[in-house]
Amino acid sequence: MSDKVRVRFAPSPTGFFHIGSARTALFNWLYARHTGGDFVLRIEDTDKERNTKEALDVLLEGMRWLGLDWDEGPEVGGKYGPYFQSKRGDIYLKFLEILRAKGRAYDKDGAVFFKVSGQKQVLHDLVYGDVERMEEKDFPIFRSDGSPVFHFVNVVDDICMEITNVIRGQDHLTNTNKHIELFKAFEAPLPKFAHIPLILKSVGQGKMSKRDRGALIEEYRERRFLPEAVVNYLSLLGWNPKHDREIFSSPRDIAELFDFGGIVKSNARFDERKMAHFNTEHIRALPADRFSKICRETLDAFGLASYLNYPAEYSDKVFALCQPKVSAMDSFPSMVEYFFNDNYAFDEGGRERTFKKGDPLARMSEMLPFFESLEKVDASLLHDQLAALAEGNGIRPNDYFPALRYALSGQSGGPDLMSMAEALGKDKCVERLKRALSELK
Repeated sequence: MSDKVRVRFAPSPTGFFHIGSARTALFNWLYARHTGGDFVLRIEDTDKERNTKEALDVLLEGMRWLGLDWDEGPEVGGKYGPYFQSKRGDIYLKFLEILRAKGRAYDKDGAVFFKVSGQKQVLHDLVYGDVERMEEKDFPIFRSDGSPVFHFVNVVDDICMEITNVIRGQDHLTNTNKHIELFKAFEAPLPKFAHIPLILKSVGQGKMSKRDRGALIEEYRERRFLPEAVVNYLSLLGWNPKHDREIFSSPRDIAELFDFGGIVKSNARFDERKMAHFNTEHIRALPADRFSKICRETLDAFGLASYLNYPAEYSDKVFALCQPKVSAMDSFPSMVEYFFNDNYAFDEGGRERTFKKGDPLARMSEMLPFFESLEKVDASLLHDQLAALAEGNGIRPNDYFPALRYALSGQSGGPDLMSMAEALGKDKCVERLKRALSELK
């Protein structure tokens, strides 16, 4: 077995990339990157009906989106291939003959069975400690149709690819006794095993399945989550970095700290709201240039490319202004609409909140000549200028702000008001006050 750490992720492509599978892939990737080892992607594609090219594409695209690059496998190659089980049939037959020669394989009812040793096997699991079990019954390794069984191909592939560490879900813990029997029958060195806790559904009991809300990686791609935020959250489902830090700017930062000592035994409960919170934190921490790029991609994806016809200097200013308030990119287009569309709607909920106190139309009437008199709108001066206007009219400065925001944006909340007015400029502020006075009477 290689001295270099070699781990593998061996999914069966079915057209979905499940959160649990993604977390397993991530933990393998993190350990490989932490140790300077190899991350192998191996495809279990023997189910000809479900394992289509389209299903494989979903898996590979999801892996790439998360940033989980593989050192060997599909599209990359490597000296231990083929990396598709469907292309390894001759290898499996060769290993079957080894078992037959040792008297450890026999035919029964059209299938091929493995003869167990009848001895207790001890698994030295890196998470659960020593687990002692005895496999009492012989088990099939080839079906009656000639196709090999998961336990057999899993072990054969791990031997051939010199896998040093097997990191997989806790639900495979009961399979490992069979696998140890096979490793020993082939007189092959055992890899180190680490079984990681299951991910439970957010409500109720049971393991999260692809039918549960928020269970598929594709959902987060479509909702324009940041991949590094998804990776950040998934890394903490069953692993504890042993300090108070939760937000990691990149997967590489997580890999620096990742080790088996931080993996917990108890199952992890999926919390979509917490992942959304992680996503918000990552969005707000983005460098300005990357945030602008993501904003443009989002507007284009939502069919709002016309918003991008504005000068880049204006757009970048708007994006930077909104970044501290953005909670999710799928809601970003509605948040910035009024910066790019003069015919924005007046939000009814915002109107109720704005008109609840005072007389906002009177305040707009007082602010209109004030804005018309300005040479330009300067955010650093505007607050004090409006305060002086309020004092002259015998009211509080705060009486102006909700009315101004609603007139300029049609909303009752949003980015810094003074900066928003400056970004829009004097002419638009005047036009929008006039429109509000006309339409809201």
